[in-house]
Formats: sequence, C-alpha cells, structure tokens
Amino acid sequence: MSTDPHMSGLDGTVIHDVVVPARAPWLHHVAAGQTLRIVDLEGNQAVDFLLYSAADDAERYSAQDTVSAQGNLFLRAGTKLLSNEGNALMTIAATSVDYHDTIGGACSCESNTLRYGHHTKAEHACVENFLEANLTEGRGKRDIVSNINFFMNVPVEPDGSLGIVDGISAPGLTVDLRAEMDVVVVVSNCPQVNNPCNGFNPTPVRMIVVA
Repeated sequence: MSTDPHMSGLDGTVIHDVVVPARAPWLHHVAAGQTLRIVDLEGNQAVDFLLYSAADDAERYSAQDTVSAQGNLFLRAGTKLLSNEGNALMTIAATSVDYHDTIGGACSCESNTLRYGHHTKAEHACVENFLEANLTEGRGKRDIVSNINFFMNVPVEPDGSLGIVDGISAPGLTVDLRAEMDVVVVVSNCPQVNNPCNGFNPTPVRMIVVA
C-alpha cells in the first residue's frame, strides 16, 4: 500500500510520474481510460492546460463548447472537457479544489507588457511555454487555443469584468482527469509573477498518470 499522500484515492498502475519545475512546460500523451492527476505541490500555483486529440490534433479543447454544454463558466468535478467537434476529450473525475478557470487565458509577453509595463516584456510567459512544447510535435502559435487554468481563481464581477485574485488551492491539493480518448496534454506551469495567480512565486507541480 502506498504511503505517498499524493497517491491517495488514485487506483491503477503508475506509468508516468514527474515533477514539472516552476515556470516550465510539459507535454505527455495520455491514452483513453488513463487518469492524469495534477498535484499542486506548494499551493496557489496556476497550471495552464491545453488538450488535443492524439488521432487528429485539429480536434482540440474548446472552452466555448465546454462552457455551453454545462451552462457554467467554472469547471468542477464531472465536467466533460469538450473538443471543437463536441466530443469529450477528458472528464474531471475528481478535484479537491471547488472549481477551476476556463476563461482567464494564458499570459504572454505582449499581455504582460500591456498590463504591467514594458519592463516585463522579457519575462517568460505561458504562451512561450505552450510554443516550446507544441513545436516538438509540429504545432505552432495558431494551434494555441483558449486554455484551462487549473487551480486558478478568476471571479466574474457584476459588471462582467474578470478578476485575477489569490488562488483557492493549498499544498497537496489535486485534480484528476480521465481521458475519454487518446489525447495530448500540453501544460505551462505558469511563470507569472505580476499578479496573485501564483502567489507571486511560481512553484513546481507533479504529474501522475495511472492506467
């Protein structure tokens, strides 16, 4: 029996287990029926997340289809992550955080400059992480679509504006994603230091895949 607290409630054989450093990208193929657990090791870390069909990467995660199908902006346990063709790519099988964001987008050098000043232009950002990972499989900037931000708290204000505030995660909290088809998962372990999404201090996360 495993004494690893991050494995609690996760059944199956571990086939991949890696700690993704702060600010780093990660790409992995997850087969249908396998489960990916993302562990927020130190708490308050945003995990930017893209998803593609392994069979045809023109089919990929669609925030619009996912939000429309569930009638809610926030992602919770049971949410099916739908593709631009309306198919379920993965399902949030379990989460120890109440909800996750799918509208806040990914930071970029350009958006950093606009929001925080020209001095931030040289800072690494999620778009660059997505590009670095995707280029290994021939995808480019036009293949970066609206992403999920696991563990990130983006409240919608009464006037329709979005806030980016302190996360609602804590050390060791998790989200489990069951693959409904063979998928390619691309992650940016968010490097943002100019707003509270990472507590102004990006930290590592752990990726565990079980079959």
